[in-house]
This record gives sequence, C-alpha cells and structure tokens, in this order.
Amino acid sequence: MMSLVSLHGVSKTFDNGTRALASVDLDVCEGEFLSLVGPSGCGKSTALRIIAGLIAPTTGTVQWPDDKPEIGFVFQEPTLMPWANAISNARLPLDLKHMPHDEGEARAQTALTRVGLAGFEKAFPRELSGGMKMRVSIARAIAAEPKLLLMDEPFAALDELTRQSLNDDLLKLAREDGITVIFVTHSVYESAYLSDRVVVMTPRPSRVQADIPLSPPANREASYRLTPQFSAAAGQISTALAQAMRDAA
Repeated sequence: MMSLVSLHGVSKTFDNGTRALASVDLDVCEGEFLSLVGPSGCGKSTALRIIAGLIAPTTGTVQWPDDKPEIGFVFQEPTLMPWANAISNARLPLDLKHMPHDEGEARAQTALTRVGLAGFEKAFPRELSGGMKMRVSIARAIAAEPKLLLMDEPFAALDELTRQSLNDDLLKLAREDGITVIFVTHSVYESAYLSDRVVVMTPRPSRVQADIPLSPPANREASYRLTPQFSAAAGQISTALAQAMRDAA
C-alpha cells in the first residue's frame, strides 16, 4: 500500500516543559485503519494534532508523499454548536469552505442519513443522546469527504452497546469511502475489533513500543468478538501494552 503520511523523528515538548512525544516514527498507509493505544496522557492525542497541523512538532517532520489531503477530525466530545440543529452542525465545515448553501445542505443531509440520523436533521444537541451527538460529529467530519479521518477517543464516554454500534457504522463508512482512519483509544478490545494495525505507545514521553499488524475479516460483525482470532489479537495488544508499562517503570 502507498504511504499517506509519515512521521519522522517527531518529538513534542510543550512550553510548560512537558515532553509528550520523543522521536516517534510512524508510517500510515492509504486505506488502512490504524489505532494508537497507550496509557492515559502518553501523547496519542498530541500525535493526532500534529498530523492534523493543529500544533507543530518541536523536532522531526510530518511528510505527505502527495499533497496534504482533506482531513476530518472527530474529538472525544462532540463539540457541537448548541444553538444550531443537527444539519447545521453537520454543514459547518462546508460553510467554512464557502460552499453554496444548497450543495452544503444536500451533503450534510446525506452524511446524517449515512450515520443513522435521517429524521433528526432539525433536532438540537440538547434533544439528542450522547451517541446521537457523536453521530452528528461523525457526519460533520465525513460531509467534507475527507481522505484521512482522525478520531481522538470518540466513543470513550458512551455505553458499551452504543459504542459497539458506532464501531460497526464507522467501519462501514471507512470501507465504503476508502477513508484512512487514525483512531486513538484506551480500549484494547476496541482497537482489536476496528483495526488493520495497532501501534502501542509507551508512557510519556511517548515512543512506539510495538507495531502490530492484524488481519480481521473485512466485513466483520459483532460475532467476530467471540472468535479465537479476535482473542489472539486482543491478547497480543494487551501484552505489548503491559510491556510498555514495565519498560517505563
């Protein structure tokens, strides 16, 4: 597979002296679903923000073999505008691009339908459940038709059933649109279910502890979680994470 983005020797030290990342090398291929797993505060979110261009690395480089693609970002909190309804929230990145209103409205409508929110276009965030708010946030990201989707623990605050449902919907969207996904999670099991590849990070300052390729079924369903293959993948990730913690002790 062709590389979409590469990090070479990326380190980040914040103004307060906190060292978040230390010489991280990471190559992300087009079309893959890559999860970053590591202890809380280890710098996974910092890595996403550097890739997005929201912050600059202290040292090292982020390289795009081709032109930097359209990027969607889904945060841990839905970050919706409380005064705007669902379709207006989903349309926001298109409005910022000055897309004609009717075209933006149509694309936002399509995105809401794809995440299971047809009929909720006029609903305000206060009228939506936590899972529905996150679906609006995902709709907002995919409405701009990104080539790369960055997701920073988007399902961490949701109940398990909602989380699993959104996992399945996310896989379907990524597969249908050919989106490359970099997904931050604390959950070994979530990473084992979603990912083609899992990168385990060390405690801060974070480095790559392990780079684990997986081979899940392309059209996996909830029953995959009951298979020996899933258990083996989760075990491999868990072992690497435990080793990262031991090495840092």
